[in-house]
Amino acid sequence: MTKTNQADRKPIIWAVSVSRLQLLFHKIIPSYSSDADIQVIDKGFDEALDIVQELMRTQEVDVLVSAGANGAYLRTHVDIPVILVKVGGFDVLYALSKARERSSHIAIVTYGIVHQELKRFEALFDLNIKQRSYKTADDAGKCVSELAHQGIEVIIGPGLVTELAEQAGLIGIFLYSKSSVREALDHAIELARVARTEEARRERLNTILRSLDEGVVAVDMQECIQTLNPAMERLLGISGAQGLGRRLSEIAPGLGLKRTLKNGNNELEVIQRIGSRTIVTNRIPILEQGAQTGAVLSFHDSTAIQRVERNIRSKTRPHHFLAKYKLSDLVGDSKAFSHARSLAEKYAKTDATVLIGGESGTGKELLAQGIHNASRRKHHRFVAINCAAFPESLLESELFGYEQGAFSGSRQGGKTGLVETAHTGTLFLDEVGDMPIALQTRLLRVLQEKEVLRLGSNEPTPVDVRVIAATNQNLRESIVEGEFRQDLFYRLNILAVQLPPLRQRPEDLPALSSHLLNQILHRHHSKRTEGTLLQALLPYFQDYPWPGNVRELENIIERSVVFYSDLEPDQEVDEGQLRSLIPEIFDDTRSSIQEEQESNSLRAISRSSEINHILKTLEHCGGNQAAACKRLGIGRTTLWRKLNAKR
Repeated sequence: MTKTNQADRKPIIWAVSVSRLQLLFHKIIPSYSSDADIQVIDKGFDEALDIVQELMRTQEVDVLVSAGANGAYLRTHVDIPVILVKVGGFDVLYALSKARERSSHIAIVTYGIVHQELKRFEALFDLNIKQRSYKTADDAGKCVSELAHQGIEVIIGPGLVTELAEQAGLIGIFLYSKSSVREALDHAIELARVARTEEARRERLNTILRSLDEGVVAVDMQECIQTLNPAMERLLGISGAQGLGRRLSEIAPGLGLKRTLKNGNNELEVIQRIGSRTIVTNRIPILEQGAQTGAVLSFHDSTAIQRVERNIRSKTRPHHFLAKYKLSDLVGDSKAFSHARSLAEKYAKTDATVLIGGESGTGKELLAQGIHNASRRKHHRFVAINCAAFPESLLESELFGYEQGAFSGSRQGGKTGLVETAHTGTLFLDEVGDMPIALQTRLLRVLQEKEVLRLGSNEPTPVDVRVIAATNQNLRESIVEGEFRQDLFYRLNILAVQLPPLRQRPEDLPALSSHLLNQILHRHHSKRTEGTLLQALLPYFQDYPWPGNVRELENIIERSVVFYSDLEPDQEVDEGQLRSLIPEIFDDTRSSIQEEQESNSLRAISRSSEINHILKTLEHCGGNQAAACKRLGIGRTTLWRKLNAKR
């Protein structure tokens, strides 16, 4: 039978009687046809029990209805409810009035107990009524024989008693009435409906429990298991059938509920180790109408909690914690730069800490973003902070966060630090060499213990964060000078990559300048193309040492784009204007004493390399100067000047 049919069907009731009571059942049952399916078993005691047990194996039976000793016998031998037909006050009055018409020598024989209330009837009707009770059919026979010897002429009682009385030559008055039978049947139908409702609720609850990833087990006050769901079965290593009725602490001592049953207190979010698994348990007492009737234990797998936490953090992460650049966005094919990019690609495959070295403006943060976006953490946060941009007190709270009331002026509710914010993602520490010594110690703990302690808190918070640090300083020299911790250096310098300055990769200047120029034109919503502007700038770029590296190159190109916004595509750029616009690349006094000492050799090497590159390009283009200029990104005038300088 399906669950839907089970819920919709009428209650199934079996009435059991071998005496005159069955006649009443047969007369009354038809009036209940719309409310219940009621059948009569005309057997008693063992015979009735055999039939009922067979029905329970093969059919649906909700409730039994019987009376007297027969009903009491069934109650002790079956697991389904048995409703007894009870004698009412009206039944007694009616039976006494009928008995009084026949004789004044009256006795009442009932099952179980003697009713003291009948003494009122004796006084009210001036009757001398004898009362007897019985437990078994043999007891009933003895009572009837004894009363007959005492001169009793009329016996009132259930069907068994009246039949025995008539067999003994006495008058038997049947005690039960239609109203008492109807009351029993009504009670049986209501009980069946309530039981079915409870069963539906229980099944619904079990369906919910079965669908939960959270493990749940409920026990009674003796700690015997009443309910457990599949998740808890897997944790305990038993089936539901094996667990029901057993004490929880005997199956899993570490998960016992004895303390909760004893003190009635909640125990929430307790971290426990069960075998190889770490779980978070909750123990809660079960209260019904104010009284404790048991307790429930639930557990979450710690890995599931961490997974949910990561998803929540990921979905609520601010947009400014995103890495925009990929390793493919880094422009340059020089040997030194290609080597750095190749290392970054390898480092991205691991979670180890990376230390990026290089002068200011070489693109350390871009490289860090590229590593993040090529790693398994690319869908999580990239949190960057410049360690040189904050005073020590502010940097500490920014990095590690604080609890409410940690210091005067602290924000209500406290604040999450950037280390926690980067959980499951990447934390980029720019200019790490400028971090104060005191904070270096706290950062070392984050790297070693994978946990962070907020200001004003005694409870460390575990974090899963990949650290990428960058510096333009020589940290080994800082260690010697006592400005940087040696142990922190070794924690950071696991995977090292050095970005070369722009002056050491002049061959990247054409491609890099073109890339930056197009980005700037797009940023300024300009419809211009590179045109003659880049051709005019590149020759001067080759001779400039770029102390500000790529950042300075970008600034100079942007300044030129703004100034020459109205330049015609084929219009030559005046050198005088360029000197006025970007004097730094024409400044003959910018060189230091060392640069002056090295200028002859270095400048000669640079110019020689440049001329060799031009000649090879001309040769490759078959002597076509226009094609060579286009490939070199310079104008014909510049080409003529450089070739004449060679002579």
